Amino acid sequence: MRLILAALLFLLASCTNEVPASHVAPAVKLHGQRFSVEFATDDASRVHGLMMRSTLAADRGMLFVFPDTAARAFWMKNTLIPLDILYFDADRRLVSMQLDVPPCKADPCPTYPSSAAARYVLELSAGTVQRIGAGANDELKIEGDAGTAR
Repeated sequence: MRLILAALLFLLASCTNEVPASHVAPAVKLHGQRFSVEFATDDASRVHGLMMRSTLAADRGMLFVFPDTAARAFWMKNTLIPLDILYFDADRRLVSMQLDVPPCKADPCPTYPSSAAARYVLELSAGTVQRIGAGANDELKIEGDAGTAR
């Protein structure tokens, strides 16, 4: 009986409520606000982006990660929801914004370029930047992926 009790106590002591780091959902912090994000880190995921989504929760977004810093331009083809598109440099500082970008309803779809070179692009629901008060030079903090987190 003591052996069984000791085994049970050992099992209980080893259980915690902490989520292992490998199970932490990817997220970013911007201007004190946390957003759960999907990472778009390869060509296929960057091309598809948020296409065909009918909703995007206020605390969700997509982070596009590029291998280099360059001028970027996004378009809204097959994107059904309006977005705020935020461009960040290699130091993860906000360098350009395209706000309240409407869905593209007919070809040709316009492009929405950055005004400075960018390595990261964050798409959030339209109106988010105004709601949280984000602005030029704000730092983007990335969580949940050892390859991009800092």
